[in-house]
Amino acid sequence: MKKYILDKKYGAAITIILVMFVSLLFNACENSDSSNGGPITISKVFLEDVNSSVPDREVSFARLGQLIRIEGAGFNGLKKVYINGFETYFNVVYVSNTSMLINISEDTPTIDADPSVRNTIRFVNDGNEVTFPFQIRSGAPVITEISNTMPNVGETITVHGTGLTEVKKVIFPGNVEVTTGIVSDEKGEFFTVAMPAGVSPDGGSILVESSNGGVYSPAYFNFKKGVILDFDGNGTQGFWGTSTSMLKDTDLESALLGTGNVSQGQYVPHRPARIASFAAATNRCTEVWTAGNGVDNWRGQLTPYIPASTPLDKVAFQFDIYVPNVWKDTGFLKICLINNFNGGEWTGACYNYVPWIVNGKSVGVSTKGWITITIPLNKLYSFSKSAYTFDDVLKFREAATYQNFGIYFENSDVKLSNVTGESTEVEFPSSATSVKVYTDNWRIVSLNTPTYSDFPN
Repeated sequence: MKKYILDKKYGAAITIILVMFVSLLFNACENSDSSNGGPITISKVFLEDVNSSVPDREVSFARLGQLIRIEGAGFNGLKKVYINGFETYFNVVYVSNTSMLINISEDTPTIDADPSVRNTIRFVNDGNEVTFPFQIRSGAPVITEISNTMPNVGETITVHGTGLTEVKKVIFPGNVEVTTGIVSDEKGEFFTVAMPAGVSPDGGSILVESSNGGVYSPAYFNFKKGVILDFDGNGTQGFWGTSTSMLKDTDLESALLGTGNVSQGQYVPHRPARIASFAAATNRCTEVWTAGNGVDNWRGQLTPYIPASTPLDKVAFQFDIYVPNVWKDTGFLKICLINNFNGGEWTGACYNYVPWIVNGKSVGVSTKGWITITIPLNKLYSFSKSAYTFDDVLKFREAATYQNFGIYFENSDVKLSNVTGESTEVEFPSSATSVKVYTDNWRIVSLNTPTYSDFPN
């Protein structure tokens, strides 16, 4: 016979909840005839969470969908409960004269609640009512993207996500706090903030504090330790031969480009001035590389900050890009982990970045200023099918004959199935193009995100 052993923490939590439910049920039955409704008082609110180390925790706020227990007096004869003005169902079975359970409905308004009732719970019986101040939050906020993760001081960035309501503080790496000049979207889908001075070059996560609680970004903000090539002395560009496709240091540009987030020193034009346009059905139109063998040292440079054992979906290649005019229908960037490609591949240790295909359709893309692109390394085709670690990538590069990391501009036909991985006959035939695409600040970053707890203690 199998024996099942319940974890002590969860066993204790379930025991507490069961005792509480039985007590409430007993009291509800004991007082079922006392429904005349006297004065109501509220003393405490508890969050009920059997998955927490504190399954019955006194709190000053709760989120939509959560179960709370309210302590007080005079609950016999309770007729209605309004949370943020929203009439909320409760089961009388779980109501005694001194305690009740109620689940906060997902339909409860939060930031759009009438200001006169926002962050309140109102209790009503036949002859009395009382309003108790209590903060109601939506689901925990989430950060999905930061428009530029290595901006110049003073430049404005946009942080995208959900639940980012009424942001009141942003803490940047190096414990640099910003509390002014933050502009929040009413729906909580983004906010803007200026890059302050003094942010640590070691980088890390930003911490956002909003009316809906706190949230961390991935640990990729201002991670200058991860730069493998910025064309200004961090990392070394490699070039050789006389091929027209090879971009050399003489092809780099430095004129100030972009609005809002502007260029930083030198950068690479993937169609340099000496090339008027790219022909259709052409691979390896241009190529730009790091120096590679004997110079690149990813293990020594990066593993002090990103352990080799890190799962590959938590490590990414980031770069900043500027596209001043509409890019549509043709052309893409091939991210090459090593120098071992002829062009046109949709397999191997590379990844094809095709920003103008969105939801299976060709759309025009352009940028007003420089934005950051993040490509997790498990998107590389060779590393996309199994659970790899950063060490697998490091070993792959270290075993390569040519250890240069690089980017091609390619202009061949694009099969949608290669982009989405889904079966489809849709294909985007290439055409001649003179599109301008610039990149800078190539870097390897961590996607690990610290866990924010509503109750850190």
